Amino acid sequence: MLFTCLTIFLARIVDVSISTFRTLLMVRKKSFVIPILAFFEVFVWFIAARKALNTEVNSLLIPICYSLGYATGTFIGGYLSRLLMKDINSIEVITYRNNYKLIDALRNKGYAVSVIELKDNLEEDKDMLRIDVKSTKTNEVTKFIKKKDKDAFIVVKDTKYVYNGYIK
Repeated sequence: MLFTCLTIFLARIVDVSISTFRTLLMVRKKSFVIPILAFFEVFVWFIAARKALNTEVNSLLIPICYSLGYATGTFIGGYLSRLLMKDINSIEVITYRNNYKLIDALRNKGYAVSVIELKDNLEEDKDMLRIDVKSTKTNEVTKFIKKKDKDAFIVVKDTKYVYNGYIK
C-alpha cells in the first residue's frame, strides 16, 4: 500500500506541476511547447488516476495522497514557473510632485525611471514614476520605494514586451 500511495503522490506532483507551468505559458502565449506539455500532463495524470481507482486497498490514504500530490504539484509548478520564466514587470509609482529624493535614489541604483506629471482636481498634483525591471528584481525595487516614500502608491504589472528600453 505504501508503494501505491507514493506512486500516486509523485505522479500527481509531476502532472500538476506540468499543468501549472503549461497554464502560465498559455497566458504568456508561448504556444510552441504547450501541446507537448499537455500530452505528458495527461499521460501522467492517467497513470495516477488509474492507479488510484484500480487499487484494491480501501483506505483514506489513497485519496489523501492523491490530494496531497495535487497541492504539492501546484506549489512546485508555480515555483518552477517563477524560476524559469524570466519576465519583465512595470512598476508604476504615484508620488508627490518632484520627489527627486526617490527619483535620484532609483536612478543611482541603476534603474531607468520615467516621470509623468499627473493632474488631479481633488488633491495636489502628483508624479507617476515608471520603472521596468526583471521580475526577479520587483520585490527589491518595491521595498526600496516603500523605504524612501512610505506613502507611495505602487502598482506592479506584468509586461509582455519592452523594445528599445533599459531593463535592469
